[in-house]
Amino acid sequence: MALFSRLRTQISSWWQDTPLPAGTSATFQSWHEFDRAGNRWRPVDTNRGSAGTPSGTDPDKPYHLVTWNVDYSSPHPGQRLAAILSYTLSLAPAVDILLLQELSREAFLHLLSSPTVRARWLLSDADGVLPAGQSFTTITLLSRVRFPNPGPVWRVQYPTRFGRDALCCDVFVGRGDVRVRLVNVHLDSLPIQPSLRPGQVAAAAGLLRSAERGVVAGDFNPVLPSDGGLLRENGLVDAWEELKNEEEGFTWGVDGTEPFPPCRMDKVGVVGLRVGGIEVL
Repeated sequence: MALFSRLRTQISSWWQDTPLPAGTSATFQSWHEFDRAGNRWRPVDTNRGSAGTPSGTDPDKPYHLVTWNVDYSSPHPGQRLAAILSYTLSLAPAVDILLLQELSREAFLHLLSSPTVRARWLLSDADGVLPAGQSFTTITLLSRVRFPNPGPVWRVQYPTRFGRDALCCDVFVGRGDVRVRLVNVHLDSLPIQPSLRPGQVAAAAGLLRSAERGVVAGDFNPVLPSDGGLLRENGLVDAWEELKNEEEGFTWGVDGTEPFPPCRMDKVGVVGLRVGGIEVL
């Protein structure tokens, strides 16, 4: 079974023209766009990627990314996601890439029914179904204006106690000939030893290096002292540390009601790219 899985990954990687680290267990899937005539989300064909196809706008214009753990356990998940979407999608400059973590089924269904999302965004997943045995999932959204011809999208399995994976995609920027890899992560939770987060970050870093440039972002759950340097130890630039230096940048626990102390749970790591700015929303 493992041999068959590796062979399937190699064939899919070749067909999608997607460089991957040796031994990667990847499951390729489709981007989805909303078909107004059919009133449904439909898959977008991305075979062989989109290298050589220009993005939809000025190739020198910066790209803006937002990552947000929407907190599946909070009450009224649909209303919560609606507020998050209303806020993030009205930002200026406009958001081009939105990485969501902890999307419950109710929040997922709200996302699929959002008129704004239907009109302007490509989704990595659009069936409204959570992974088996899970209470939430991760989803990546791409602007249809900035990425009219998206590259491949897939999930990578890595060691985990909580059924987590890395949601990956390639986009082609500049004149359409520069591959940038985006990796959306929700690393394992809790201060359990031995921690599997080092291996998860190492896997994400390997995925970025195989593409030569890219971003890993999401909820890193850095609840052990050893978690603080995982990006640096894997050869990635921690965007917050690079630009904000000594500022704390807490994204969790600032109201004093959470079980963990204030922490910069959410992180952005890059390789081969220049980060122009970063802020906590």
